[in-house]
Amino acid sequence: MAEFQAEGSMPEFLFWVGCSGSFDDRQKKVTRAFCEILQRIEISFAVLGTEESCTGDPARRAGNEFLFQMQALTNIEVLNMYGVKKIVTACPHCFNTLKNDYPSLGGSYDVIHHSELLAEFIQSGKIQIQAEPETVAYHDSCYLGRANGVYEAPREIIAGLQKEVKELKSCRTKGLCCGAGGAQVFKEPEPGKIDIQVKRTDEIIESGAKKLAIACPFCMVMIQDGLNKSGHEASIQVVDLAELVQQAMI
Repeated sequence: MAEFQAEGSMPEFLFWVGCSGSFDDRQKKVTRAFCEILQRIEISFAVLGTEESCTGDPARRAGNEFLFQMQALTNIEVLNMYGVKKIVTACPHCFNTLKNDYPSLGGSYDVIHHSELLAEFIQSGKIQIQAEPETVAYHDSCYLGRANGVYEAPREIIAGLQKEVKELKSCRTKGLCCGAGGAQVFKEPEPGKIDIQVKRTDEIIESGAKKLAIACPFCMVMIQDGLNKSGHEASIQVVDLAELVQQAMI
C-alpha cells in the first residue's frame, strides 16, 4: 500500500491477509492462490504488509475488550491514513470484525469476503474456467453464514465451476461450528459428551464426500485436524474456495 501511495495511485482493493493467511503454512497456500487469481485477471490490489496487525477478533471474543480496541484503533489509523475504501479478505473472522465492529471506532469500509468477489468474477465471465465435473461438499463458516448471511456466494462458486454441491447434514442457517469460533481455537474444549470438532468431522465423513470446500482458515485447521484424528486425511481433501477456483482457471 505504501508503494501505491508513493506513486500517487490507489488500488481497487486492499487485500486484508490476516494472521492465518500470513503465518499459517496451510493458509499461506490460500493467500497465494487468491493473489494469483487477482493478478491473472488483472485486478488492482495491495496489502499492508508489516503495517497489518491482528483485527482484534480473538481478543474481543475472549473478553479482552481493552486489547481489542487497542488493536482495532491501530489498524483503523493505518487504513484511514491510506484512504482505504474497499477491503477484501479470505478470513470470515477478519471480515466480520472489519465490517461490523470497526465502524463504531471510526473505521467504515466496504468489506467483502473473497467468496463474494470470486462468485462475482465467475458470473461476470472475468474468470474463465475449464473444470472436471465432480461432487464437492461445502462447510458453512459461522462468521460468514449465520453472522453475516453469506450462504449463496460459496455455493455459486462451486456450481459455476461445473461441480455439484453436496449439502452436509447441518448446513446454511443450521450449520454446525467447526469448534474454533469465539477464540476456542486457542484452548481445549470444555468437558462434554462430544467435541464440536469431532461431531462436525463425523458429519463430513458420513456425507460420503471426497472433497470438502471451506472458506475460513479456522475451519481449515479444525476440520483437517478432525480428519487427521479420525484417519480420513487421505480419503477426504479439504480445499479453500480460492484454491478450487485457481485449479479450474484456464
